[in-house]
Amino acid sequence: MASAAVPFASVVQIQAAREAAAVAISHDKGVLSYSQLAAQIDDAASRLQHEWGVQAGDRIAWLGLNDPAQIVLLFALARIGAIFLPLNFRLAPPEWGAQLRHCTPRMVVHDAAWADAARDLAQRHGIAARTSAEAIAPGDFAGAVDRSKPDALVLLVFTSGTTGSPKAAVHTQANLLANMRIAAQAQRITREDRVLAMLPLFHVGGLCIQTLPALYSGAHVILQPRFVPDAALEAIEQQRPTLTLQVPVTMKALIEHPRWDSTDLSSLRAVWAGSNTIPARLIEAFHARGLPVCNVYGSTETGPFSIALGPEDAMRKAGSCGWPAADVEVRLDAVRDGAGEVLVRAPNVAQRYWPDDPSCDADGWFHTGDLARQDADGSYTIVGRAKELIISGGENILPAEIEDALSQHANVLESVAFGMPDARWGEVVAVAVVAWPGVRIDESELRAHLEGRIARFKIPQHWMFVDSLPRTALGKVQRGELARRASLHAP
Repeated sequence: MASAAVPFASVVQIQAAREAAAVAISHDKGVLSYSQLAAQIDDAASRLQHEWGVQAGDRIAWLGLNDPAQIVLLFALARIGAIFLPLNFRLAPPEWGAQLRHCTPRMVVHDAAWADAARDLAQRHGIAARTSAEAIAPGDFAGAVDRSKPDALVLLVFTSGTTGSPKAAVHTQANLLANMRIAAQAQRITREDRVLAMLPLFHVGGLCIQTLPALYSGAHVILQPRFVPDAALEAIEQQRPTLTLQVPVTMKALIEHPRWDSTDLSSLRAVWAGSNTIPARLIEAFHARGLPVCNVYGSTETGPFSIALGPEDAMRKAGSCGWPAADVEVRLDAVRDGAGEVLVRAPNVAQRYWPDDPSCDADGWFHTGDLARQDADGSYTIVGRAKELIISGGENILPAEIEDALSQHANVLESVAFGMPDARWGEVVAVAVVAWPGVRIDESELRAHLEGRIARFKIPQHWMFVDSLPRTALGKVQRGELARRASLHAP
């Protein structure tokens, strides 16, 4: 689909008109052709508007696993000018409650798995709870009045909150359409592709990096309810996808699975990873199977498709995020020692948080908080977060420098460096290390490994050996929690 003038709300209907019988989504509940998916969107938009009284601007929350009904609901709400609010099923009820109080949705739509939690949540907040089956069921209604328009708000997605309270990024229909076009072009998604989607659709990674761009392109989405390593490998072997999206934690689970070495991966032409940085050992494991690991850099606010490393460069530029995607402007701000903060300006960037808090500066630039270096060829490599910079004795230390050096040790699976307060130096370096399963490593061994690889003042003074790293519900490492744990054991 080439034209950016196509209305977001009509993407599926346009594909249905082109090839009605083509498979849009296959799922554990069955198969939906593009014509069937379009019909469900029509029915849902009519029910939402005429029976449930949803008006333009209303928010509708979703609580459930990945489900075709979630896609139906998004496009149906777009048709009537309303707003989709997906809730993270990994959160606790008080966290859902805070999000509902902030965004005040009219109702919660839920799947069968989360029925009890959704009804309790709705009751506590005095709103209706509706099932996904009700939302997509055919009905004898007049067609929905189309209130879609490019600047209409259509999606509220909460940020991960790694450095503060989560905020709800506001995406317009034009934002989502631009991201679909940008992502489809960068990944070269066509009608012939079969895209295996298993990351949660409550986040822009699972929803917007491949799932929506695949539908925009007329491709077949193989949708799994959630990531389960055995089911993922089974789907790769049996359903023969051409593309899939992973993150470091799922990559780790796949390569540690007993079936990893024997699974036929030959249908995949690339594995895309939605992550700022990926441990080198994970990349190497996929490359050893002949699969290029392509990277997408972005955030909840940026669509998230901003910088991309394509398959043609994936192996020679491993660890890089690549180059800005089409129509995306990127620059580095306040560059020091070769690294600066990444600023992004593009048509897929959300301009505000809910309800009306600007997310970009006066010139439309989103300040990511990420630090990067730009190579001579124009590509970018993320080296850390501005707030994670360790300043010890007046020297700037990027955590990624230590993590990269440790990743070269054969027994280190992943590591996270962070700063700890120190009376003499201001801060000193601490690190949490996860070993590969079945091996043991100690501080002296790793200190010796770092000698000569990094400056002595960068070698950690505090060491933690953990089985796993604490992460947010979206999989991001909680450095603050590691610092808290380390302080409890500091001398």
